[in-house]
Amino acid sequence: MTAVDDFDRRAGTALDGLRAAGQYKELRAISGPMGPVASIGGREVIVLCSNDYLGLANHPDVVAAGIEGLRSHGAGTASVRFICGTLDVHERLERAVAGLVGTPAALSFVSCWTANEALFPTVTAPGDTVISDALNHASIIDAVRQTRGVERKIYPHNDLAELEAALTSADPGGVRWVVTDGVFSMEGDLAPLPEILDLCRAHEAIVVVDDSHGIGVLGAAGRGAPEHFGLLGQIDVITGTLGKALGGAAGGFVGASERLVELLVQRARPSLFSNALPATVACSATRAIEILLAEPERVARLHDNTARLRQGLRKLGFSCPDGASAIIPIILGDAHKVEAASRRLYELGVLVVGFSFPVVPEGQARLRVQASAALEDAHLDAALEAFGQL
Repeated sequence: MTAVDDFDRRAGTALDGLRAAGQYKELRAISGPMGPVASIGGREVIVLCSNDYLGLANHPDVVAAGIEGLRSHGAGTASVRFICGTLDVHERLERAVAGLVGTPAALSFVSCWTANEALFPTVTAPGDTVISDALNHASIIDAVRQTRGVERKIYPHNDLAELEAALTSADPGGVRWVVTDGVFSMEGDLAPLPEILDLCRAHEAIVVVDDSHGIGVLGAAGRGAPEHFGLLGQIDVITGTLGKALGGAAGGFVGASERLVELLVQRARPSLFSNALPATVACSATRAIEILLAEPERVARLHDNTARLRQGLRKLGFSCPDGASAIIPIILGDAHKVEAASRRLYELGVLVVGFSFPVVPEGQARLRVQASAALEDAHLDAALEAFGQL
């Protein structure tokens, strides 16, 4: 028995266990662009699980900007930023991002995962304390794990009393960092940013918000959770993605002070040792930001569609929590039940993905419905009819 054979047997056992538990994930090949309707397996289905919140992933102007970026700057720099990998389109994108999220400066990365991964190991130092919400995104969890000599504290989800206790007990000799999602991706609820900011100001802590599911969604202009709460320009550090509402391709960013961004340029390993964002993505994302700011009616339409979906699902008997985000979780509990529900909806022409452990805790498997501004009334009617049959 070789090591390869031993691993193959072990991997097979793990995969069989996932199938038996209803936790095995099927990858569906999409033929064509993402939109309110997509072609999957030779059939057209209504998409209610995409992060394309504003319908910009296949917007003709966004696509054209990406094509022009490819023509003008090529497929990529084949280099990291500090050698010969920074293009003028990167700088233009970063100015647009900083203006959108209300920070003095911004730095782009190939994903928000790498943006978070760059941030925490770079800006923290021994003696610091990082205090993180228990339901923060996996990229935050893994990034904080990479810090060295740093005390790590986790407070129960949105529990302000426990957050204050963690701040009070943190070492006053180091910098205190409080990190939270703006919108929690599995719950669809928001962090109480005004209260968190007040606590951090009282305890001289730095606030970090990953607003990947808030940017393009929350606030009248779609500028994210800080705008929603009237705090635009007051959050110390904002991370986010270009791969959801902002064009849907890829990429992420850190928005912060000029000094913090300068430190990332000099020392962040994902930037120092990984190629820059492709020019085509930088150009398409910049155009998506321009469209977002010029067409606030897209954000209004997203809000209307979300409300209509939530109300329609409730009328059908589904338990849907209130919320300002475009994420509507339907918790069914059992992974097998969620898998069956997702499969039945697909048969009825609606794509809604189920989530189970380890993405969510055991016993809290759910369907996650996500609205988009691109969904038309006929799409919403057909989707709700499918849920009615379910």
